[in-house]
Amino acid sequence: MKITAVETIELDAFSNLIWLQIHTDEGLTGLGESFFGPRAVAGYIHETAAPLLLGRNPLLIDLHSHTLRNTTVGYSSSGAEMRGLSAVDIALWDIFGQVMEQPIHQMLGGLSRDRIRTYNTCAGYQYVRKKSGQSTSNWGLNEDNSPGPYEDLDAFLHRADELAESLLEQGITGMKIWPFDPYAEASNGTYISSPDLDKALEPFRMIRKAVGNKMDIMVEFHSLWNLPTAKRIFAALEPFEPYWFEDPVKMNNADVLADLAASTRVPITASETLATRFAYREFLSKGAIGVAMPDLGWVGGISEGKKVATMAEAHHVPVAPHDCTGPVVFTASVHLSLNAPNALIQESVRALYTGWYKEVVTELPRIKDGYIYPMTDPGLGTQLKPDVIKRADATVIRTTLEDM
Repeated sequence: MKITAVETIELDAFSNLIWLQIHTDEGLTGLGESFFGPRAVAGYIHETAAPLLLGRNPLLIDLHSHTLRNTTVGYSSSGAEMRGLSAVDIALWDIFGQVMEQPIHQMLGGLSRDRIRTYNTCAGYQYVRKKSGQSTSNWGLNEDNSPGPYEDLDAFLHRADELAESLLEQGITGMKIWPFDPYAEASNGTYISSPDLDKALEPFRMIRKAVGNKMDIMVEFHSLWNLPTAKRIFAALEPFEPYWFEDPVKMNNADVLADLAASTRVPITASETLATRFAYREFLSKGAIGVAMPDLGWVGGISEGKKVATMAEAHHVPVAPHDCTGPVVFTASVHLSLNAPNALIQESVRALYTGWYKEVVTELPRIKDGYIYPMTDPGLGTQLKPDVIKRADATVIRTTLEDM
């Protein structure tokens, strides 16, 4: 079997995402995806990756991953090259599963559980869809406050108690929120006043008053703070028993993160922004990470995500794959979470998997009563809907063997 064509698809309506289809001479097509800077990712895929893939066996997944990783400039960077490599790797695993007529979680070693608990990242319908440049605090907040049952970003900012009750009614017992971001952006992460700190704590008060300890609260910091301010915020949050503190500082100094980890009894979760097992090795070896959170669209794909999970297991650290981007990475992450023995919980966004995800792919993992269940079809178990590449807002670039 040979790879005959590499095809990228971008949609104006989902301007931060890119999809990849790898076609073979046996009629099988693998589907991949990555997030952020799609034009740069497409440039890498067609200029660098395609010449190294076309005409070759798609089942040599580790070899292709190694070869492509050696073409990146930053090696362990999550830049455009690594995001493109991640999409390629996911697509190759999809082909592998189809050839073997097994779902990816079986190809990884089989199910370690028959379902995985999920938490809800409290984003809204437009979250991650808009062009970058907005603040993280309102990224995707509907400016017209358009109606919908799961406008959870607006809800956690203004009605966190009602939101927690709504999630519990669906059996979802974990929620991720980020009320500190506006103050980080106002001060460049250097300062939060006492009144602003008190205001940012209000959603936590509301949740605990409404539902007590029935809800786990994950706190997202988007890597916006400096060390002393993060410690101050941690101390203020600890009485609310947070489930974890996610990405409090930029992930470029393992010693600083280890210092933060030693300052709190709440686990530090890191990080969707880290790429490759080599970056995770340093953070894990220094005790800086309490929960490893690779994003399969950035870390290097399923191959690297599995290696990170295994490395974390060797450090007695759980893994909780990140996903707040697109339906393909979400589906791939569920396969890994169901396989990895040390998987803790899987991120999901109900506004997305009940909303626009269904516009793009044919199938999604089943979610019921706060748990996600395995896909059963071969490979990823999903495909792009046939009309996606025919949309008026689609940009489709195809590189074939004939172009080489």
